Amino acid sequence: MSIPHSELILNPDGSIYHLNLLPEDIAHTVLLVGDPDRVSRVSQHFDNIRVQKQKREFVTHTGTLNGKELTVISTGIGTDNIDIVLNELDALVNIDFETRSVKEQFTTLRFIRLGTSGSLQPDIPVNDFLISTHGMGFDNLLHFYKSNHVQLLDFQESFIKYTKWYKDGSNPYVVPGSTALQTIFEAPGIHKGCTATAVGFYGPQSRKLRLEVRDSHFNEKLTAFSHNGVRITNLEMETAGIYGLSALLGHHAISLNCILANRPLQTFSSNPKRAVDALIQYALERLTSS
Repeated sequence: MSIPHSELILNPDGSIYHLNLLPEDIAHTVLLVGDPDRVSRVSQHFDNIRVQKQKREFVTHTGTLNGKELTVISTGIGTDNIDIVLNELDALVNIDFETRSVKEQFTTLRFIRLGTSGSLQPDIPVNDFLISTHGMGFDNLLHFYKSNHVQLLDFQESFIKYTKWYKDGSNPYVVPGSTALQTIFEAPGIHKGCTATAVGFYGPQSRKLRLEVRDSHFNEKLTAFSHNGVRITNLEMETAGIYGLSALLGHHAISLNCILANRPLQTFSSNPKRAVDALIQYALERLTSS
């Protein structure tokens, strides 16, 4: 069945609409970063770079490191951008652009998020690294897809009951990350836990400048909650969307977080660039030696 032109939008050169990429432009292992400037901070470690493209906030570099081909792409901030990036990356490998039809042979991608985050737990200090075992989304992205089969419904219901969730808010969803990818990056001193994905940086993460938030104790509830021994460890803006769409599309995903802020202790990294660069080097070493 041919996918209509209004649904699968291609540029005049045959590239996918937002990312401006051709199928041959990407590797099967994709590093996701939010900040477009962070792409070159990753690709500077590559042995060579064969693709460099940009459209809007989406910057893509593809090259090799220690004989392994990698793509790094910037997503921008938020799960709305994640919806674009993951769907279009999947289309590049699993849709035939000539016939505009889904390929019979499926290709699995590996997504590794290299991002920044704020800790919700006093024992997870700034500059430490954290692996997201689960993503809990406070956005409503996954609810637009038939997705109950990838959601951990008992985890969600427990959280909703514990927090007395705001009835007019979108119900949180929880999706686990890839255990196969998790084992690559596990090491002594690397924290693990459920990462909460917010829909904004200020009010949705209980930051107050001039505006009052609806629930001034929301972060305290996140800190105190746990389900079957899994606690909510940190807060950011993309992980749950990455996990949800990856699960629906049949790909593997893991989120690696550099902790820049500790919300309970009200501290922030004195050198965030150095901390993020350390996470990048750690991830690349683990990825290319596995």
